[in-house]
Amino acid sequence: MKKTYHGSCHCGAVRFECDLDLTEVTSKCNCSICSKSRFWKAIVKADEFELLQGENALSEYSFGSDTIHHLFCSHCGVKTFGRGYIEELGDFYAVNVMCLDDATTEELAQAPVVFEDGRNNDWGSVPAETSHL
Repeated sequence: MKKTYHGSCHCGAVRFECDLDLTEVTSKCNCSICSKSRFWKAIVKADEFELLQGENALSEYSFGSDTIHHLFCSHCGVKTFGRGYIEELGDFYAVNVMCLDDATTEELAQAPVVFEDGRNNDWGSVPAETSHL
């Protein structure tokens, strides 16, 4: 069942809320940016996400196909979420699960994780090694 979660960066300059179900799929991928930042994401449709504070504190980084706009706090450096568009989903946000302030440790521990092979642009496949993700 979907629940409204509140999230923020480390310094609190960026705050958001989103509706998601942590018993559904979360994911980690091995692409260059996700593996370096150890990004653990949950996909949220655009109408289920609201930036509450800190638009002026956000910095953006995009690379490759420019599909995802990686957003992070320009003060503390935490990547709170990214946003993008793909035909299958429409507009979406990729929320950093570890930035959800009111997600319990039990919810996080039980959240299912799917691994994606972003390094080889084969998002539907699991990478050969995932323990480091």
